[in-house]
Amino acid sequence: MPIDPALIGTRTPEHSVQAERGRLRFFARAIGQTDTVYTDLEAAKTAGHRDLPVPPTFLFCLDMDNPDRGRFLDDLGIDVRTILHGGQEFTYHAQAYAGDTLTFVTEVEDVYAKKGGALEFIVRDTHVTRDGEPIATLTGTLVVRDPKAAK
Repeated sequence: MPIDPALIGTRTPEHSVQAERGRLRFFARAIGQTDTVYTDLEAAKTAGHRDLPVPPTFLFCLDMDNPDRGRFLDDLGIDVRTILHGGQEFTYHAQAYAGDTLTFVTEVEDVYAKKGGALEFIVRDTHVTRDGEPIATLTGTLVVRDPKAAK
């Protein structure tokens, strides 16, 4: 079933999550971050930060805390077994820190098909804000493959 281009411009309900120091430290260690500003509060303050900065790409993890994250695909009738992660981009507008409550809202930016409709693409921008001010834009591309076309 083709994805309706009328989907462009639709938005998900917003959700908010607090960036917690423990999770930031864990993530920084997990990705091999060696800069102590991401794990040591005193090092962060000495470097001019007000708290531990949110490591690059961690905003994607916080967005995964959305309690309705699977609803988007369910509402479209898309079987998760037919999707692929087609890409991810991060555009930063301001630094986020431990203790910040960040708000996420996702908007569909584009819908298109390739290979005669065997592959459909959904491009979504997730806008991250703190107190209404932009922090980042996460652009993700989902690829939906037609299981019938693969046979």
